[in-house]
Amino acid sequence: MARLGIAFSGGPSPAEIVDCVQLAESLGYESAWVAEGHGGDQFAVLAACAMRTSKILLGTSVTSIFVRTIPTIAMAAASVDDLSGGRFVLGIGSSHKVQVEPEHGVPYGKPLTRVKESVAIIRELLRAGRVQYQGETVRIENFDLWFTPHRPDIPVYLSAVFPKMIALCGEIADGIMLTRGTLATAARVRAQLGESAVRAGRDPERIVVSSLFPTVVGETREAALAALRPGLAFYAGFFPRYNRMMAEEGFAHETAAIAEAWSRGDKEAAELAVTDALIDATSIAGTAEQCRERIEAYRRSGIDLPILSPFARGPGAKARFEAVIRACAPG
Repeated sequence: MARLGIAFSGGPSPAEIVDCVQLAESLGYESAWVAEGHGGDQFAVLAACAMRTSKILLGTSVTSIFVRTIPTIAMAAASVDDLSGGRFVLGIGSSHKVQVEPEHGVPYGKPLTRVKESVAIIRELLRAGRVQYQGETVRIENFDLWFTPHRPDIPVYLSAVFPKMIALCGEIADGIMLTRGTLATAARVRAQLGESAVRAGRDPERIVVSSLFPTVVGETREAALAALRPGLAFYAGFFPRYNRMMAEEGFAHETAAIAEAWSRGDKEAAELAVTDALIDATSIAGTAEQCRERIEAYRRSGIDLPILSPFARGPGAKARFEAVIRACAPG
């Protein structure tokens, strides 16, 4: 059966997410992922999913290495892995300065170094049960676990957008988690991963290339595109990193207009600046058949694990997530 994941980044309530993950497992999805963001505590939701499922992999997409202490991340990961019987995947990312500092009141700096040091600390703590670490961004005098993890090695995926973080994935990660990529993204990323992995003495073929794709299934392609427009305006308007990424994918004019409108608080103008071509290039939108065809196209482009990220907010969000899960279920 083809590999396919489902991701949650707000919309359904925590209890509704558990129901959706149960549905996804019954339909053959390989994995379910929960974001940090504002949609509820990801590890608590995944722990509940662990108790209501038996096969589906459960992961974070992603957990920020700035808003939790690193030993806390390790303990949370080990807890969900234990509760799930070894089905957990730790997705880690640096998040964004525009979120970390104003939303959490935590200083943001040297994200590449902090990610690298965080992975080293987490792995050491899970393997040895104790860690002491004096790094550039993280210093731990001593921390020990009071239980034995289910597995001493939990798979670690890193979120990456640009070459330096992609290279770090090749050096230390079990998988890379992309987001809003185009059909041209995977080939470029695989080349960068391969170079870094070989330098580190690793086999690049063992690194899983996954990607989150905003997804809406509609009665028509036009309706699906319209449903994705607000989310894309937010990503390109609020997050400088994603704005730059989309610009470099060939949409510099659109992303500049979105950023300008967003900066003056005109969300309506920002949405109007989002073209169908930009949505289509970075998302999965259309009828059920069109969405399934697009998933296959991403697989052929080099994505090992496409992860559908339905966009739905407000009343009825759970039903819209369920519609995507059913329509795109692996055959």
